[in-house]
Amino acid sequence: MADHFTLRLVASHMLAPAVRHLVFERADGQPLAFVPGQFLQVHFHYDDGTATKRSYSVATVGDGSSPVQRIEIAVSYVDGGAATKLLGNLQHDETIEASGPYGRFCLQAGDAHPRYLLLATGTGVTPYRAMLPQIRELLAKGDREVVLLYGARNEGELLYGEEFEAFAQAHPGFTFHGCLSREARTVPRPTDRSGHVQNVLAELAPSAERDIAYLCGNPNMVDAAFTTLKEYGLPVPQIRREKYVSSR
Repeated sequence: MADHFTLRLVASHMLAPAVRHLVFERADGQPLAFVPGQFLQVHFHYDDGTATKRSYSVATVGDGSSPVQRIEIAVSYVDGGAATKLLGNLQHDETIEASGPYGRFCLQAGDAHPRYLLLATGTGVTPYRAMLPQIRELLAKGDREVVLLYGARNEGELLYGEEFEAFAQAHPGFTFHGCLSREARTVPRPTDRSGHVQNVLAELAPSAERDIAYLCGNPNMVDAAFTTLKEYGLPVPQIRREKYVSSR
């Protein structure tokens, strides 16, 4: 059941020129119980007093089963955005109001398909970061494979890219492809791909017998990848979707 609580900012840093990583703790000192893939809603008011809210996936990497003390999110800056004004200028020890967790964009224990295709753009990669402990458990079974295709315009926008690459180095069943649509890395890596995420799917030859797919991020990517996966024969129940829309 969703809860309402006050969050206090305890740390932050810039992940990219227009993306800020924020770390909160609940002001009441209680931990947050969530399932990786779920999101929180931040509640605030426009300048005219109208109440509004924005949704942010929990990016915290816990142990996959226990509540966490530190609640991490990634926030994209939107020019003129009300949430950007609030979260972009939030200072350490300042507080915001939030509720959650919400959502069902989560890895499901009953999935028996051998390969997981995880697709993301922008801050849509944050739920996959939170899922890393679960992915580690999946891979430990020895009969699963996980491929993360993460789309960005350039290497500076690959949020948590080094973390995913380190995880891939430590877990052979996990593959990370940075899909760069505008500018290649200064020093290209063998796992890099050129172009949009959905266009890299052909290399993986998705199949209904083999794959479960998760799509998170820009609605255009989600829609295009959904269409492509259906063309490869994946039934709709094997394609889970979460669209991130930038709101002012």
